[in-house]
Amino acid sequence: MTKLSVNVNKVATLRNARGGDHPNVVQFAQDCQTFGADGITVHPRPDERHITQRDCIAIAEIITTEFNIEGFPDARYFDILKTTLPTQATLVPDGRDVITSSEGWNVTDNHDFLKNWIEKIQALGIRVSLFMETDLHQIEAAAKLGVERIEFYTGPFAEAFPTNPSCVQPYVEACDFALSLGLKINAGHDLSLENLAFFKSSLTQLDEVSIGHALISDALYFGIENTIQMYKRKLK
Repeated sequence: MTKLSVNVNKVATLRNARGGDHPNVVQFAQDCQTFGADGITVHPRPDERHITQRDCIAIAEIITTEFNIEGFPDARYFDILKTTLPTQATLVPDGRDVITSSEGWNVTDNHDFLKNWIEKIQALGIRVSLFMETDLHQIEAAAKLGVERIEFYTGPFAEAFPTNPSCVQPYVEACDFALSLGLKINAGHDLSLENLAFFKSSLTQLDEVSIGHALISDALYFGIENTIQMYKRKLK
């Protein structure tokens, strides 16, 4: 069954809006695991506008499932990885000021840069995933770098679905190609209760999805325990 990793960035955004420690992000992450989440995802950005380095360290101490830390590979990000030793590092090509991730890596243009960081991260015993689009040439280049996984950027799919169900086809083809190269497949960005079951049924060998914005929004209506179970049912 595909694993559900809950991204808790939005909980930190809510906390930071008033200062203090309410809601408590660490307790929320712990509760998500209790309620059935298969992992916790964070994306500590340089300006710490939501998740902070301190949050990463505290969450690492209560993880009983898998811990996935997303980020642009630089000295600060690597320091967080060394301190927390998460299960997985998902490398994203974000600039410092972007609101959210909106494109995958151009691996061929960043080959040497990525190779250097991937080797350093894997030397820590951390699994590496690259945030990718469906370009087969770029996926092949990612496989040659020796990463264990890629994470499909699913924004274009979410934007086109359900008006154009065929929008999933590039992901199906890219998934099959990646699997043939020995890669495992993650996915994330704008996946929701409305589109998740269709995406999962189309990519049957999907290993993991990381979902934050939609899941936390749904939890305002349904409660976090119920919402996690609703999402997990979509992944069966």
